[in-house]
Amino acid sequence: MTSSSFIATGSRGAGFVTSRPLAAMAVCVAFVLGAGVASAQEAAEPPAMVIESPTVTTAEELLEAVRRSWEIEKREDRERESRFQNVREDQRQLLADAKGEEARQEARSQALEKEYQDKEVTIAELEEALEQRMGNLGELFGVTRQISGDTRGNVEASITTAQFGTERVEFLEELGKSKELPSIAHLERLWAEMVREMVEQGKIVEFEADVYTPSGVLKRQVTRAGVFSVISEGQYLLWDPNEQQLQVLSRQPPGRFVDTVGDYVAGSSESLTGLAIDPSRGSLLAVLIETRGLTERIPEGGPVGYTVIGLGILAGLLGFYKMIVLFITGRKVEAQKKNSRADTGNPLGRILAVASDNPDADREQLELMLDEVVLRESSRLEGLVWLVRIVSVVAPLMGLLGTVTGMIRTFQSITLFGAGDPRMMAGGISEALVTTMLGLVTAIPLVLLHAVLANNTKKIVDTLDEQSAGLIAQQE
Repeated sequence: MTSSSFIATGSRGAGFVTSRPLAAMAVCVAFVLGAGVASAQEAAEPPAMVIESPTVTTAEELLEAVRRSWEIEKREDRERESRFQNVREDQRQLLADAKGEEARQEARSQALEKEYQDKEVTIAELEEALEQRMGNLGELFGVTRQISGDTRGNVEASITTAQFGTERVEFLEELGKSKELPSIAHLERLWAEMVREMVEQGKIVEFEADVYTPSGVLKRQVTRAGVFSVISEGQYLLWDPNEQQLQVLSRQPPGRFVDTVGDYVAGSSESLTGLAIDPSRGSLLAVLIETRGLTERIPEGGPVGYTVIGLGILAGLLGFYKMIVLFITGRKVEAQKKNSRADTGNPLGRILAVASDNPDADREQLELMLDEVVLRESSRLEGLVWLVRIVSVVAPLMGLLGTVTGMIRTFQSITLFGAGDPRMMAGGISEALVTTMLGLVTAIPLVLLHAVLANNTKKIVDTLDEQSAGLIAQQE
């Protein structure tokens, strides 16, 4: 029977409807409530299992099914409630345990705090007792640290470290930084290192060391002269305290210092030889290699300096050429004075040739002819001498010009950058001084050269005048 036929039958059975109205209402309410509870339960939690119910055909069966469903749900609710009660009891137990642990930790914290305060008082009392017992040892500790620091600085900058290594530097550094009282062994070693450094200052020692060169690190046999200089293979070496290494100098000091190295190495132990040393432990050596020579300062003169040099070289070459010519001419004139036969290859011979070619000329005519020849020869002898004289006068003036241009550059630097940094003005000042120096260096030799040339020329011209006067005197 379907549900529709069931409802129809119920409608026809008036006795069924009127005799059991409460039961019918209960069945409907139970059906609705059962469906609502099932839906809520399905929404709240997924079902653990699905129970298939038999097919309901009558109201009694439906009522019985609803009752069974209620019983099952009540049983499940009681089980769920029981589980909730058990979990709540467990939570209460955990809460009680946590509160008990908190109380124990609080008590432990208070005990530790009290213990900390007690130990603070104990530490203060022990520190006071330590200070009283140390007495003068505290002052000794401070002095030891100070001496260790000073000795470390001296040893680190000393050339002897290249021989003995950096172990003693590390020891002195640790002793200087230590916050504990030094032991007797440390004090003895500190004393030993200080004494050894003093003793090594008076020794000349040869040893093998690493030398840093442009081509790499090389093992070399080096010679240490106290704590002042180190030489190897005829060169001075420099000790770099920052890198703790021996280095080959980028350039050696002037020759007068380097020359002593070869003599010292070649000398024997029985003979006394000199060696240039640096008492400042490298400072003077560093200054010497930075000092520039004359040839290195020439570019600072600029165009004016190069012009002065060019004129000086040109005038010097012409002057030496003229000196050679005058020397040869003077020798020929002296030889001609001893020979009565005229030789036209020299000035005096050409003068004698004029006199011999005009035997019939009177005195006045011969004098005019000889004066003409002497003037011509004198002009020829004095050729190029004037150029040497002019350059000797112009060179200082050009040096003065370079001084003016250099000072102009200097004042321009002061205008742009101020006078706070002297290096900004060094270029202009260098140009001013270098050009002045080049002008004087060029002018002084040329003045001397001109004096020599003028003197030699005057001697030859005087000889020509003297001989021409003699020829005129012989003329009747």
